[in-house]
Amino acid sequence: MLRSDKNVLVVDDEPKILEVVTALLTSKGFTVFPAENGRHALELFETDTISLVVLDLMLPDISGENVCLTIRKKSRVPIIMLTAKAEENDLLKGLNIGADDYIVKPFSLRELSARIEAVLRRSGNDLLPLTLRSTFRDGDLVVDFEQNSVKKKGITMPFTPSEMKLLAALMKYPGRVFSRNELIDLAMGSEFEGFDRAIDSHIKNIRQKIEDDPKAPVYVVTVHGLGYKFGGE
Repeated sequence: MLRSDKNVLVVDDEPKILEVVTALLTSKGFTVFPAENGRHALELFETDTISLVVLDLMLPDISGENVCLTIRKKSRVPIIMLTAKAEENDLLKGLNIGADDYIVKPFSLRELSARIEAVLRRSGNDLLPLTLRSTFRDGDLVVDFEQNSVKKKGITMPFTPSEMKLLAALMKYPGRVFSRNELIDLAMGSEFEGFDRAIDSHIKNIRQKIEDDPKAPVYVVTVHGLGYKFGGE
């Protein structure tokens, strides 16, 4: 069964396909963000927390390939390419630029449902950012998710599992602003029974460990009235 706790960005310049796919996913409990061109798709991706992208290869403005490449520079979100091309080289190219799967047009809704289910199952609760080991400010901060370690100025800092999950969620979508509830969903999961203000305590602890001045943070930044974002570059 498809999971209903996901936001899906559907990009296709054919109104009928957009309409049918949107209806299918909505009936499965997904929240769908439809876009008829690449520019609108990238705008939606920047402003909403997208968990899956269904992306047409042939778009009228920005090609699906370039949309995929742009998204991959920022996120590991699963991407399924829709393509009218069935040649092996074209399909392999789509996978090489970061797509997780592809469907050749015309396709059945049953096939699309099965592909989406499989991609989401594979991605699971993957909070890992684009690279497993990231270094910021000439080694001032080094985060290694493979070793499950965080070093500040060469010193390993003790991180709790919840703190690592929060940092991973923020780093997976650098520059994206998350509300407390979104961070709970991403990092804590549905089993979390605490208050949303508990996120503030975790953020405070993280800042104590990775910021030079926790009151003027550069890595975990507060966006007043909205939430938090990762500011490391």
